[in-house]
Amino acid sequence: MKKAFIFPGQASQFVGMGKDLYEQFETARKIFDRADEILDFGLKKVCFEGPEEELKLTYITQPAIFVHSLAVYYLLKEKGMEAQGVAGHSLGEYSALVAASSLSFEDGLRLVQIRGRLMYESGKKNPGTMAAIIGLSEKQVNELCQRLSVRGIIQPANFNSPGQIAISGEVELIHDALEVAKEMGAKKAVELVVSGAFHSPLMDDARAGLQEALEKTEFRDAAAPVYSNVTAKPVTDKEEIRQLLFKQLTSPVLWQMSMENMIADGFDQFYELGPGKVLCGLLKRINRQVPCQPIGTVEAVKQLGES
Repeated sequence: MKKAFIFPGQASQFVGMGKDLYEQFETARKIFDRADEILDFGLKKVCFEGPEEELKLTYITQPAIFVHSLAVYYLLKEKGMEAQGVAGHSLGEYSALVAASSLSFEDGLRLVQIRGRLMYESGKKNPGTMAAIIGLSEKQVNELCQRLSVRGIIQPANFNSPGQIAISGEVELIHDALEVAKEMGAKKAVELVVSGAFHSPLMDDARAGLQEALEKTEFRDAAAPVYSNVTAKPVTDKEEIRQLLFKQLTSPVLWQMSMENMIADGFDQFYELGPGKVLCGLLKRINRQVPCQPIGTVEAVKQLGES
């Protein structure tokens, strides 16, 4: 069996996330406590108690999901479980790089906090939003964005699964795109609750700060292939990883292609590490034959230990 660990991105968070792990496992306690030492706010309190409005702030959401995901990863590692390859959706790529030993937990957390703050500030300076389009093909979504892009910035942001693509851009254009998508036959077109137009040029203001942070951070060659959001291909070289993380900020997330490439490369058992089960849901739509198990709770960790 060729195992893959996949790590969720923003929108998987919920109030209470990680609390059961913290209470049951010393390893999880160490991870959350270490995060509180590094960050300039009490992550545990927001994760465990909320309020939800605070947890949804990009610069809090991103460290929260990262820490929860890595707490699960270290619990599995303690049980002797390792993956032959990893991938992460947007923010989740940072979690994947820690799991592949390319980044330390501490450096990864610092980067994620900086990235979250830069994205939040860029969203305030250059207002934008995102929307999920369900039921249109990749070609149709590209045509939709091209049609509206004569008026400003709008582009595909996340190619998640067949018939599920997120678009990103200026608020007015995204609102217009919702109507056009429905006219084109979309089953569903809804605006997402986000603080900016992620994975689009409206994040340009965050680029310089992120590049500086990436250059100051020590990367190592990955011990296992990391399937990049930008190329959907495996990468292990530390300098290439650094460059791809920079490009990822304003490039579409090629998630469907990443999963298809992993399956083509022989990965036949996937585990989603962190809060929720969004990625397992996407994988089911990409390929129903490949099993995916979400692991984010005490019950899921214990079941895995018993299997």
